[in-house]
Amino acid sequence: MKTASLVHREPSASSTEMLERAFSTNRILRSQNRFQHRRLDERGTLYRLSCAALLVALLALLGACSSESNKPAEPEKPETKGPELITGRSAFQKVYIAARGWKPDAKPYRLESTATSDGNGHDGKWAVWRGSFASASQRSVKSYTWSGSAADGAPARGVNPGIEDSYNPSNSNTQVFDIAFLKIDSDQAFGTAQKHGGDKVLEKAPETPVIYVCDWNHNTNELVWHVIYGASRDGAKLTVAVNASTGEFIRVEK
Repeated sequence: MKTASLVHREPSASSTEMLERAFSTNRILRSQNRFQHRRLDERGTLYRLSCAALLVALLALLGACSSESNKPAEPEKPETKGPELITGRSAFQKVYIAARGWKPDAKPYRLESTATSDGNGHDGKWAVWRGSFASASQRSVKSYTWSGSAADGAPARGVNPGIEDSYNPSNSNTQVFDIAFLKIDSDQAFGTAQKHGGDKVLEKAPETPVIYVCDWNHNTNELVWHVIYGASRDGAKLTVAVNASTGEFIRVEK
């Protein structure tokens, strides 16, 4: 029987190349694995840094919102309201309601406008009107002022009551009238007055205010608008009387 030879053989050239290739491949794989791990570590670090930056920004935003919400609200600035200019009949309705609340039998005896810096009365309108009333049952008089003025020193906006005083029915200056006679408004009375000398006054002095007084003429038994070209009756450049029921011209008083 033949026995296998125990003689040591050197590896062939091809076997050596295969081993070198295997070692080389192994080194490349290890290198690739280290590179991939390093890339993953870098990505992880970038992700953590991004999250941290986002968290810091969010906390800063929340802090700013909280700081803003803790600030007291600024008070709203009061709105500046301009003057309210109305005609005599419109103002009369406002003060008449107040007077009837004062005394159920209250009747008017005068309605008059007050000149202010809010207007000039050339359209029959003013921001301040006063109505005066008398109560025969209580023998007393009381005035009510309506104001829509924004001028310094003007009465407060709305209806303001005056002081109650004694009433004498025989006094010609406090002759009451029925409200049904007041059919012509102050702007219509102004139009009539303009045709009887008022236009010439305003042509020469356009800044002249025009005020209005409405009362009862006991001599002629008619309700009269006195259209006054001036800030008062005493210093008026012209005063024209107009019938407050028909709008007809009565006379030039001055």
